[in-house]
Amino acid sequence: MNKIRKGDMVIIQTGKDKGKQGIVLGLLENSRVMVEGLNMAKKHTKPNPAKGEQGGLVSKEMPLNISNIAIFNNATKKADKVTFKALKDGKKIRIYKSNQEAIDV
Repeated sequence: MNKIRKGDMVIIQTGKDKGKQGIVLGLLENSRVMVEGLNMAKKHTKPNPAKGEQGGLVSKEMPLNISNIAIFNNATKKADKVTFKALKDGKKIRIYKSNQEAIDV
């Protein structure tokens, strides 16, 4: 069970986008994460007339290492750590370490 999942609000802790917030678009292999609108890079693309695409510079999101992001706690308005808690019915949920609130219910 991952501590960070698709759809979580995260905050960047290091790099050129330090302090910015975004939503996780997906988790990749090798501990990489795609975050919406962050870690943008310019890519050169060739035109493809069959698909109707023009060539030129395209901005796209690049993957970040999962160690460079932290989940954002709306209650405290800060980055937070995540731990797991087992409920009485045997289901595991994620909770914030600072205030013990459930992330996903």
